[in-house]
Amino acid sequence: MAVRRVMPIIQSEAAEESRDFYGLLGFEEVMNLGWIMTLASPSSPSAQVSVMSVDKTAPVTPDLSVEVDDVEAAYEMMRDSGAEIVHPLQDEEWGVRRFFVRDPNGRVVNVLSHR
Repeated sequence: MAVRRVMPIIQSEAAEESRDFYGLLGFEEVMNLGWIMTLASPSSPSAQVSVMSVDKTAPVTPDLSVEVDDVEAAYEMMRDSGAEIVHPLQDEEWGVRRFFVRDPNGRVVNVLSHR
């Protein structure tokens, strides 16, 4: 299993203000679903940050996302390790398959692969 990118998620109701702020650092909006917006660096597209008001299908807002090439393998490893699965493995309408797991620090990690 390979990691493709890691992206912090900022929980906020100030999406537009956040877009403007991070725009000063060179980020541009690359996705906006209304409840989550992703900003990326044009010169290094995998350098990203997301701003989320509330997760559309999960009971909690994650602290970060980790995109992997094989989400099934990641899910099995986390489940088999005894880690707390916060949100089950499932397909989402916006084109990802994902699950949430809690890290040892209490942070919620959204682990995903694009379909």
